[in-house]
Amino acid sequence: MKISRLRLLGFKSFVEPADLVIEAGLTGVVGPNGCGKSNLLEALRWVMGETSHKSMRAAAMDDVIFSGTTARPQRNMAEVTLFLDNSERKAPAEFNGSDEIEITRRIEREAGSAYRINGKEARARDIKILFEDAATGARSPALVRQGQIAEVVNAKPEQRRRILEDAAGIAGLHSRRHDAELRMRAAETNLARISDILGGLTSQIDSLKRQARQARRYKEMSAEIRRSEALLAHLSWQEAHDLVAQHESDLTQTLSKVAAATAAESQAVLSEASAAESLPALREAEAGKGAALARLRIEHDNFEREAARAAEHERELRERAEQLEADLMRENTFVAEAKEILQRLELEVSELTEAENGAELAEETARQALDELTAALATAEARLTDLTTRTAETRARRKSLAQTEADRREAAGKVQRQLMTLATQAREAAAKAPDALKLIETTTALDTLSAHCTKLEAAMLAAETRTRDLTLVAKKNREEAEQARLSAGALRTERETLARLVLPDSHDGVAPVADGLTVSAGYEAALGAAFGDDLEAPADGDAPVHWRLVEHASHDAQLPVDVEPLALHVDAPQELMRSLRQTGIVAAIDGPRLQPLLKPGQRLVSRDGDLWRWDGFVAAADGVTPAAQRIAGRNRLKAIAEKERAAQEAAGRCAEIDAKTANDLAASEAGERAVRQQWRDAQAQLLSSRESLAFIEKAAQETESRLLALAEAKALADDALLDATARHLEVETALALMDDEEDLEPLLTQAQVDAARNRNAVGEARAKLGALERESQLRAERVKTAETERARWNTRSASASQQIASLTERHQATLRDLETHAGLPAEIERRREALLTELSLAEDARQQAADHLAAADTAARTAVQALRAAQIAVAAERESSARHETKLESARTRRQEEARRIRETFEVAPEHCLKLAECSPGQAMPLLADADRALQKLKGDRERLGGVN
Repeated sequence: MKISRLRLLGFKSFVEPADLVIEAGLTGVVGPNGCGKSNLLEALRWVMGETSHKSMRAAAMDDVIFSGTTARPQRNMAEVTLFLDNSERKAPAEFNGSDEIEITRRIEREAGSAYRINGKEARARDIKILFEDAATGARSPALVRQGQIAEVVNAKPEQRRRILEDAAGIAGLHSRRHDAELRMRAAETNLARISDILGGLTSQIDSLKRQARQARRYKEMSAEIRRSEALLAHLSWQEAHDLVAQHESDLTQTLSKVAAATAAESQAVLSEASAAESLPALREAEAGKGAALARLRIEHDNFEREAARAAEHERELRERAEQLEADLMRENTFVAEAKEILQRLELEVSELTEAENGAELAEETARQALDELTAALATAEARLTDLTTRTAETRARRKSLAQTEADRREAAGKVQRQLMTLATQAREAAAKAPDALKLIETTTALDTLSAHCTKLEAAMLAAETRTRDLTLVAKKNREEAEQARLSAGALRTERETLARLVLPDSHDGVAPVADGLTVSAGYEAALGAAFGDDLEAPADGDAPVHWRLVEHASHDAQLPVDVEPLALHVDAPQELMRSLRQTGIVAAIDGPRLQPLLKPGQRLVSRDGDLWRWDGFVAAADGVTPAAQRIAGRNRLKAIAEKERAAQEAAGRCAEIDAKTANDLAASEAGERAVRQQWRDAQAQLLSSRESLAFIEKAAQETESRLLALAEAKALADDALLDATARHLEVETALALMDDEEDLEPLLTQAQVDAARNRNAVGEARAKLGALERESQLRAERVKTAETERARWNTRSASASQQIASLTERHQATLRDLETHAGLPAEIERRREALLTELSLAEDARQQAADHLAAADTAARTAVQALRAAQIAVAAERESSARHETKLESARTRRQEEARRIRETFEVAPEHCLKLAECSPGQAMPLLADADRALQKLKGDRERLGGVN
């Protein structure tokens, strides 16, 4: 295989179309590091079918497409074409029609690659086999790469065999053999699958034969069932036909009755019409009188409501004035109380300070008292134990007689407990009875809560408005912060990208001298023209090409007069300073004039990049050199870094403003929720107060009934108590004879009292000691609390003073309203008397008209009752007629349905239908029963057969 030409377009660094012509003999490519020599070999391997992006030195296969630079945009497509010389016609038959074979591989970003041979689409496998037949390929040893010779020397036998096979040109045969083996294994798998399918089909055939036999039996049973169903259908039709005849006869009789009832109804209608003719005039007269009366009553009711409203308004004004006076008194009292509390707090702080001084002595005294009381308690416990034993023996002797006395006492106590229970219930019932004061307080609380709800609604609307405004401000601040963050991110990305371009890794670990330069803005082209590629050399003596420090010699020539040295605008290592001093900056028009004045080693440059050297060499400005571009990029990198720092600071300030606005918005939303919750709580309290008012009114009625019932029960319990007390006295007399013996109960009681007193004393001593210790701690805490309360009471006193001023103004306005309503009661009373006189006259006139109307209405009602009775009779007959018509229609529908069923079954069993048509109903019923039993049996057999697959 002879390669004649390689064409690249958009592949890695070859952004423009490039052709590599391979002539006869040896063709070599020479160039510096980074010029793209390795890309040519990778393009050759790539067009031969290489599929590994790692072999292409890329993170993904799309990276072989030109990715762009600062001056040129990236490409979305790459293409490599390989031209093969086929003048000897040694190519495969399908490609052997031309002197040159053109193989192309094209890749589009995120769309994959495609192959073409002579302009026709081809598979990657076809390309691979084509090159393998020619003893080459993407991974063939014929393409020698770095380190491959060492790999061949150290290769294993299997790897060496692969190399020899490639050299012999049989690699394509191995690929074809591998494909054939894969197809053969697939065919063997298909044959095994066919055998399994044939076995399954044989089993299905046997099962289908059994199902066919069952289907034939099922068909025979179905035919017998259809014949039996035909018999049943004919008998049902005959029954339906007889039922239709019977309902037709009943309907004829009912229609005759309907005609007679209709005639009686007509006569009643005439009577009712004559009686009703006289009613409209009387009703109209009565309605006119009633309307006049109603109008007066409405006017009277409106007047009463107006008077009630006026009285209610006056009452509300008086109550409001009283309430405001009470509020003023309360606020004044509160101010005085605040002053008193403040004085008391100051006194309390001084007392706590003094009490703390004697706390230690009191604690020591309390410990000594506790030890003494503990010893006295031990003595009292011993005496109590002795008396308890003796008293128990005495109680055992009296147990028998005490049992009887206990029974009598229990009977009396039971009655007393009943009386106590009744008295308790009476007190509870009386206590539950609501009083008028509570009713007034509940009503007043309702008014206060209503006003409070109104204020909370206004506060809630204000909170919603503020939250809405803060939301808009927060959104604006958030957008500004995001914009600032994006600007800082864009500058950071630009800086990092530019840093990778202008600060590349040093070659062989040695940085060029250009990396240590700092050039003033605008002098980059001048520096690049003066030094050119010399700036790429390092300042390292070990490098073959390098800058070396040479001390400034005193005999160095000076630049022409008025020529500024380039060293004034460049901060460079000492190795370059001598050369910079011998390089002058001039205008482009002054260069030819000053060039003859230059001494050996000197040169002039312009800011645009023109060069004039001492030996007569002149170079016009022709673009910017790579070294100048790199230096300009470093200057630009510093400017971008400053902009990035300023953008980050602006982003930080915007973020702080955004956070503060978010906190304000959260606080506003929390305040809005709090006001809304207060409004809900006030609404709940208002509803609860209304329910309490209704409950108080209901409780008053229940309490009255309960007290009457308890009084009756108490009278009965008093009688029972007198009887029980008499019987108990008899038993007490018998027990008095037992009291002559020594009574140990007082001694035991006294001992228990002494022991309890000692226990209490010990407990009190312990509690006192603990209290002294706690009080010492609480005094310090109370001093802090008193200081806090003093500040709070000062604030509340100032708020109360403001409230007093507001209440005073409202009280004066209420008194002015009361003076305005003073003359209304007399005017209301005069208008009420005039309305009552007119109302009395209208009621008399309306009563007379109503009497005349009642007499005529009685006569009309009698006629209406007669008409209603006739209508009821007609309706009953018509309903009976409708029932008979419904039954007749149902019977006819049934007869038609049975006839349809007979027509459907007639083709199957006509002989049975004809036989049944000749039978009477009595003869057909036995046949119907036999057919029904047979039908049920056949249906059961068919269901069993139908369930078998």
